[in-house]
Amino acid sequence: MAGSYVIAEELGRRLGDQPTVIGRPEPALNADWNIEFDVARPALAAMSAHYERVLAAGSTPFTALSRCAVALATLPMIARFHPDAVVVWFDAHADLQTPETTTTGYLGGLALSGPLGLWDSGLGAGLAHANTILAGTRDIDPPEQALIDRGAATLVSPGHDFVARLAAAVAGRPVYVHIDCDVLDPDIVPTDYRVSGGLTLDVLRDAAAALASSRIVGLEIGEFEAASSPVASRAAASRLLDALQPLLQ
Repeated sequence: MAGSYVIAEELGRRLGDQPTVIGRPEPALNADWNIEFDVARPALAAMSAHYERVLAAGSTPFTALSRCAVALATLPMIARFHPDAVVVWFDAHADLQTPETTTTGYLGGLALSGPLGLWDSGLGAGLAHANTILAGTRDIDPPEQALIDRGAATLVSPGHDFVARLAAAVAGRPVYVHIDCDVLDPDIVPTDYRVSGGLTLDVLRDAAAALASSRIVGLEIGEFEAASSPVASRAAASRLLDALQPLLQ
């Protein structure tokens, strides 16, 4: 995901800091989740160790992810150092599949279920179900819906009073924000997956402002694809970060 570098540069500019790069670009395998996971494991372990250092130092991570699967490494550390924090998972998809229930074999579909302890990734777990909020999620498979119905996460679907419902679910608790760009309506920013009925940038901005009334313990942004030109990529990243600016303050 070449676009992650664009997000990192824009975050660095706004925060006045230089990004630390974990891992290196590699060709996509387009293989089953366990094959991709084995290849990605060293970089994910390095990411986990970096988050441990950042959080142990009392710092706040602002991260440009490639794919959502990197949350397998980040969220267990957030749960360890901020056990009272709510993870707000902005994503069109629930990503609550497990190795037993996945129908696609896509590693990203297991990204949230690992930190929740629904399967053993080897990278840790510890994220409490009561501290997990799916925000703007609308493409949910039946096994994922069954987990939600049993309390694996709180669902705040898009639509009327989205921001108010999200704020009520957070209830003033500390917040770690995960954003998959497909939570937005298609064509707002470049991303691989297109799911209609998403959030607008105005709604995302209002949600960020509402969340900013809580203590923000970190932010990660993933699934931002490079646009047709460097200029278009930077413009799209700027639009997205403008909407998220309340979280950066």
